Amino acid sequence: MARKPLVLSERARRDLVSIFDFYTAEASFDVARSYSSALRAEFDHIGRFPASGSPRFAPTVGVRDVRSWPVRGFPYLFFHAERGDRIDFLRVLHTSRDIPTSLRDDMEE
Repeated sequence: MARKPLVLSERARRDLVSIFDFYTAEASFDVARSYSSALRAEFDHIGRFPASGSPRFAPTVGVRDVRSWPVRGFPYLFFHAERGDRIDFLRVLHTSRDIPTSLRDDMEE
């Protein structure tokens, strides 16, 4: 199956930078690099299989095709939606956050 391109939202880009900076400051550069590698592997998977992930948060935010997918080895979920020939990458959120509220707030912006 051909890989669909991922398009990062500005909010997702800020999430990624913030998480990388956190791991660099609080753990080590090696941990931050491991996080980046894990995320790239998950991006590749979603690019090839865009229907992967759970739609459980979709009703909460009122967008039927939003799916979540875990970042293997890290306590984060990333949120994406297939849009024709691409995949919109919306957010990366820590699993301990109030995810429904965070996503709803984003959709209202």
